[in-house]
Amino acid sequence: QVQLLESGGGLVQPGGSLRLSCAASGSILSVLPVYWYRQIPGKQREGVAFVQPGKTDYVDAVKGRFTISEDDVKNTVDLQMNSLKPEDTGVYYCKGRNTNWGQGTQVTVAS
Repeated sequence: QVQLLESGGGLVQPGGSLRLSCAASGSILSVLPVYWYRQIPGKQREGVAFVQPGKTDYVDAVKGRFTISEDDVKNTVDLQMNSLKPEDTGVYYCKGRNTNWGQGTQVTVAS
């Protein structure tokens, strides 16, 4: 079974950028579509972006700021996050078809 591992989180000031990476232990193509989710304190886990062959989509709150991309050579799905806001703070997870939830990566946006 392919496993996904998230990385790239950290502390960033409002307006800053981070790039999250979701690395697959096998072929990323075999687990598409891949979604990035986030768990904001006090709220339910929500999907923020997904990628499948030929298509990407985003939740309204991140449109124009986040970009999801898939690399089938590196077997990764990255989430480029720009113009970060304090309300983007949370734990970010990636999830593919038939993959388990991982530990996630913490993103903190604060001055």
